Amino acid sequence: MYKKYVKRIIDIIIGLCALPFVIIVVLFCGTIIYFSDKGPIFYNSIRLGKDGKPYKMFKLRSMKVNAPDIRNTDGSTFNGDDDPRVTNIGHFMRKTSLDEFPQFLNVLLGNMSIIGPRPTVPIEGLNFQELSDIEKKHYMVKPGITGYSQAYFRNSINQDEKFVNDAYYADNISFFLDIKVFLKTIQSVVGRKNIYNK
Repeated sequence: MYKKYVKRIIDIIIGLCALPFVIIVVLFCGTIIYFSDKGPIFYNSIRLGKDGKPYKMFKLRSMKVNAPDIRNTDGSTFNGDDDPRVTNIGHFMRKTSLDEFPQFLNVLLGNMSIIGPRPTVPIEGLNFQELSDIEKKHYMVKPGITGYSQAYFRNSINQDEKFVNDAYYADNISFFLDIKVFLKTIQSVVGRKNIYNK
C-alpha cells in the first residue's frame, strides 16, 4: 500500500511544495553559472530508472563546459575536492546539494522519487539478466533525489557497497524508513559530510 500508492502521493505533495524553492535556486545559481562561462545552466544526462528504463535527469551544471568524463574504477563518476573540472559555483552547489534541486521536476514527472537509490549511468552492453540479485534490487524501485547510501555515506563508498545498501532499502521500504533517510540526509548536507569520494 505505501510503496505502490502512498509514496507516490507524498512525492507529488513534496514536489509541488518544493517547486517555488527550485525556481529560486535555478534563477540564483543559474545566473551565476551562465555568466561564469556563458555555458548552459543545466546538465541533463541519461540515467537508468526503475526496471532499468532510461530517462533524462535534470541537474544544474557544476562543471566547466566540455569537461572530460572521468570515472572511478567501479564505473561511478569521479568526485573529488580538488577536481579542476568543477566551477567555483559548482563546488558550492555540490557541498550544499543545490545542483540536485531540479530533480524535483523528475519527481513530479514520475521517473524519480524523493527517497530511493541514486540513479546509475547507462553502461554500454549492460545485460540485466547478468546482474547479481543484489544489483537487480537496485532497479526494483524508482531512483531518488536522496537514498539510504546518499544519506549515510554520500560519496565515501564504492558502487558495490551502494548496491548492497540499495538492496536493503528495496527489501525494507516503508514510511518510517523514508522519514529516517530524509532526516539523515538533512544532517549530512548541513554537516557537509562525505561529500567527495576518495
